[in-house]
Amino acid sequence: MTPFRIFLLSPAHCGGKRAALLLNERATFPLAERLRSSPGATLGEAFSFLSGLYFRGKLTYASRFARPPAGEPGALVITTDRGLLPANTLIGTRDLFEFGSVDIQSDRPSYRRPLERDVTRIQQREDVEFVLLGSIATGKYVDVLTEILGTRLLFPSDLVGRGDMSRGALLLRAVREGSELTYDRVAGAVRRGLRARKVGVDP
Repeated sequence: MTPFRIFLLSPAHCGGKRAALLLNERATFPLAERLRSSPGATLGEAFSFLSGLYFRGKLTYASRFARPPAGEPGALVITTDRGLLPANTLIGTRDLFEFGSVDIQSDRPSYRRPLERDVTRIQQREDVEFVLLGSIATGKYVDVLTEILGTRLLFPSDLVGRGDMSRGALLLRAVREGSELTYDRVAGAVRRGLRARKVGVDP
């Protein structure tokens, strides 16, 4: 069994209505106020607010089941322009605004290069496997990750074919029950079309 495991979390959408609420200078709820002040709020807290149950489920699950090597975080969040950041990274309103200003496209250098840099660094440990908590249906994460991580990139097979709310609930239930989900390799998985639906992968 591989002794170490790190989770890679897909980001929350930073340009929608919930982001506007969080960035509103007149907002008085605690998270918005902490985001505006020093030292800020954690990336995990902000993205959990933006994405709701799904990201909270991803973060809680990763915190429970990660087995990182010494000195490495167990949960790394994919960002739009800063590669991989630990979920406990402190951010402010400017950071969140900048995240929302960049579209994630696998051919966009401002997104791809920082991600390639960080994935290349963490893959140097051969005794670590990586689990993507995010959709494998599009190439915006998977293309970059599989190019570098190859067969070491896994995904939870029980999440596919579900909506975001259902995914979040399933992850939280797994934590409550102390039962880790089953993982399959992303490389070779059918990611689109009728066969993808039959095997449970998002079309």
